[in-house]
Amino acid sequence: MKWGYGSKSRCRQSSVVAVAEETEGIDQVFVESCWTNLPLELLREVLMRIEDTESKWPLRKNVVACAGVCRSWRDIMKELVKTPEVSGKLTFPISVKQPGPRDTLLQCFIKRNQTTQTYHLYLSLTQALADDGKFLLAARKYRRPTCTDYVMSLDADEMSKGGGTCIGKLRSNFLGTKFTAYDCILPYAGAKLVKSRSTRLVGSKQMNPRGPSGNYEVAHISYELNVLGARGPRRMHCVMDAIPASAIKPGGTAPTQVEFPMGNSGSSLPMRFLQSKSSLRLEKSLSGPIETQREGSLVLKNKAPRWHEQLQCWCLNFHGRVTVASVKNFQLVASPENGVAGPEHEKVILQFGKVGKDMFTMDYRYPLSAFQAFAICLSSFDTKIACE
Repeated sequence: MKWGYGSKSRCRQSSVVAVAEETEGIDQVFVESCWTNLPLELLREVLMRIEDTESKWPLRKNVVACAGVCRSWRDIMKELVKTPEVSGKLTFPISVKQPGPRDTLLQCFIKRNQTTQTYHLYLSLTQALADDGKFLLAARKYRRPTCTDYVMSLDADEMSKGGGTCIGKLRSNFLGTKFTAYDCILPYAGAKLVKSRSTRLVGSKQMNPRGPSGNYEVAHISYELNVLGARGPRRMHCVMDAIPASAIKPGGTAPTQVEFPMGNSGSSLPMRFLQSKSSLRLEKSLSGPIETQREGSLVLKNKAPRWHEQLQCWCLNFHGRVTVASVKNFQLVASPENGVAGPEHEKVILQFGKVGKDMFTMDYRYPLSAFQAFAICLSSFDTKIACE
């Protein structure tokens, strides 16, 4: 299962007769029809109506299909389709790398397969806690002698480090108390590139120089001793390297990726993430006071739970999105700078909770992207004996 949009995919729509396929940057029209000579203004009007009416999945696939017809159609659709921050919709694969909506939480869920050690992220299509969903991302867990890796992919079936659909990874330290999330695409100007002999680029000659690739640190997640005991939520501390603290303020902005880099071979994501063989480098990158690793970055912390007298436990209000009590459940809010809290620090930016044996809800909003939110939630699945 893959996103229905790609440089080599052939997209068809019942109302469209002209079908084209892009191969190595060349558009080849196979069937001539009235659509070929359609005036640009009229074509834009038709595509605009499709974008407006097909607002939800699975109907949203028609918007993706139009973008796959040919280069001119794709350019128009890319102009018409707004980012999730503005529209609240996830349309193209790059949407998972873009910040979510500002005013509402985008509702998703994660399915865990403990046998295969895989995790699949879906966009909720209804208000129900469990539906078929729209596939967004997948991850596979790889245990190493000194760490654990979660490799994230755009393909539900291909989650290997050598896969061309790999877009990032999450790495833990030995105790599973500190995690670092990496993006394979430059997330913002000045992003830190982790260099080592084992994180070299495979097929780097095929990369587009406009889109430098590598292991870029985008988040640091730490878990601390739970002072509330086993009945309370874990204490989390997330430093979002790729998001400035000013992003949550009125008029603030967060870096937004607009497209995946394309290689000369036609592969959209030739970046390979390889395991690190140097435990010294790993501990160095994950040790030290995590609060000071990137000054000026957005910091997320747990929302303080309240004691429920009747239930005799610590509780958080998930507004019906979580039904099973679990130490994994959490809500993250922005940590105030210099201790001065404003209304923007009361909003839940990410919430994660259990609704079944292997089913979890994940709701996120601006300035986090689905990719960043998924990485944070994956860190919650690890057993943390030192914190509980």
